Amino acid sequence: MTPSELAAVLNGREYRTEISDSEAVLAKAAGLVVVFGSSDDLMEFRGAIDDELSAYDGTTARVSPTGLIPSWESVDKEDEDAAEAYFKAKLGGYRKIEALWDPGEDYSWKFCTDIPHATFEIVEDGEPYCRGIVFKLADAAPPRPEAAASGS
Repeated sequence: MTPSELAAVLNGREYRTEISDSEAVLAKAAGLVVVFGSSDDLMEFRGAIDDELSAYDGTTARVSPTGLIPSWESVDKEDEDAAEAYFKAKLGGYRKIEALWDPGEDYSWKFCTDIPHATFEIVEDGEPYCRGIVFKLADAAPPRPEAAASGS
């Protein structure tokens, strides 16, 4: 399954029925991550990442091929192993996904990233609610410096 194929399946879903449990299992097996907004304060991740971030008024998630990198504020500073894991993940490189709440378009939620992805639309009572994204978790690796330097 590709990001485009999964996005096509999810496109047009009603708010609160964005992705079924069985679809999330298939997405995880394919290494895909589905991102969408919920309510006015949550950035949801399903598939290869199963988590949510507080996103009241928008937020930025940091994602690596190993998953979501937590914010420093959420790390238990008294837990040396947790702090070490945080810095190891952050230093390994990541890409950002920006969650935009009420971006001044037709949607309540929109997501922007340079990770290659496909988009899908969630509706609420038949009206556009969220433009979600689907991407391969492996594609969350930061661009290689030599590729960026050569313009590739």
